[in-house]
Amino acid sequence: MSQTFAPPAAAAQPALDSCYQVETPEGIDLQLRPAGIVPRALAYTIDLLIRVLTLLLLFTLLAFLGRFGTGLGLILTFLITWWYMVLFEVLNQGRTPGKYWMGLSVVHDDGTPVGWSASLLRNLLRFVDILPFGYTLGLLSCLNHPAFKRLGDIAAGTLVVYRETTLFSRPPLPEAIPQRPPLPLHLDEQRALIAFAERHEQLSTARRQELATIVSPLFDDADPAASEQALYGIAHGLLGPALDTPS
Repeated sequence: MSQTFAPPAAAAQPALDSCYQVETPEGIDLQLRPAGIVPRALAYTIDLLIRVLTLLLLFTLLAFLGRFGTGLGLILTFLITWWYMVLFEVLNQGRTPGKYWMGLSVVHDDGTPVGWSASLLRNLLRFVDILPFGYTLGLLSCLNHPAFKRLGDIAAGTLVVYRETTLFSRPPLPEAIPQRPPLPLHLDEQRALIAFAERHEQLSTARRQELATIVSPLFDDADPAASEQALYGIAHGLLGPALDTPS
C-alpha cells in the first residue's frame, strides 16, 4: 500500500498580502498594512542622515573643549547610536523622524503601541540584520516573511506598518429602519451581514437579491427585495445609532 503525503510546510505557508489582520479581545478586527522594504529603507536612511549630521555638529562644538569634549562626544555617540530609535519609537507612537516622513510606525504584532523592551530588542538586533554587510540578513528575512519582518522584528514581536492618516469611518448603509434579527446571530454572521450592507453599492441588484434569497425563510419567505431591505434594517440595528451614521 502506498500513500502520498503533501508537504506540510507548503500547506502551512502563509500567503503574501498587503493587509495584516488582528482581532482584539473585544472581537474587533484591525487591518494593518505592513510596510515593504523600500519605504523602510528610505526611513532608515533619513534617520541615519539625521544622526550623522547631529554628531558632526556636536563634535564640531565639542572640539573647543579638548580632551573633555572628545570623551563627551564618544558618550553622546553611543547614546545617539543605540537610543535614538528606541526613544522615538516608544515616546512618539512608534515613529522616528524618518518613519514619520514616510508615514510608518512600529507596533506590536497585536497592533498595540510598541514598548521599551520590544523596541530595545528590535534595535539591538540590528547588528545581526546588517551581517555580513549592507543589511543582507535583514533583507533576506524581509523577503521571506509575509509581513516583511526582519530578524529584529521577529524576535521582538513587532511590525512596521503604514500609519493611517485619517480616522476610520464605515461605508454608509442603505436607508432602512433599524430592527432586531429574527434569531440570535453569531459574531461571524453579524460581520457577514454588516459587510453585505456596507458593500451594497459594489453589488448588482440581481446579486444582492440572490444573496437575500438565501435568508428569505427567516422573513417568512418574503420576496428578495423585501428580504434585502430587512437585512439592511438588521445591519442598522447591529451597528447602533452611534456607528451607522456616516461622518
